[in-house]
Amino acid sequence: MALVRNLTKFSSTLRVVQGAIGTCQHVRYYAEEAVAQSPNQMRFSFGMPGEMYYNQTSVKQVDVPSTTGRFGILPQHVPMLAALKPGVLTVTEDDGTINRYFASSGSVTVNADSSVQVLAEVACPVDSLDPEAIKSGLSKAQQELQSAATEEARAEAEIAVEVHEAMNAAISEK
Repeated sequence: MALVRNLTKFSSTLRVVQGAIGTCQHVRYYAEEAVAQSPNQMRFSFGMPGEMYYNQTSVKQVDVPSTTGRFGILPQHVPMLAALKPGVLTVTEDDGTINRYFASSGSVTVNADSSVQVLAEVACPVDSLDPEAIKSGLSKAQQELQSAATEEARAEAEIAVEVHEAMNAAISEK
């Protein structure tokens, strides 16, 4: 009986919160601080444990694969946080050079001062990926997925398959 009372209270509280959310005004903030400092520059840091690829380097644009979709970041981008999904991170440097990196997962932070940090769990230049190792790893991950006996083993195998498929797609884009 106590469970039913708690569920009823929770349901009524949820309706109140949903009603309040519907009346909130959405406000979009722009990176005004960045305009005051340097309107056409973005400081970019990108690395993983043990290695930094960029450290407060000025770049033109960064394109990242996130869990909500791929998006580009330019100077004065609205501040935000995002989670990386396995895929290619593309950096366009100030001189127009384009560098491509594979990132397995991680986070992206865009700050109001036009600085951007990408912290990857594992990352490497796309050119350093070994196509044979990727095919072999994908095959092994798919076999592990088929034979997974527990939920944990299945989840780990699904992640391995997703990462290997993303690496395979990255080398196919070259």
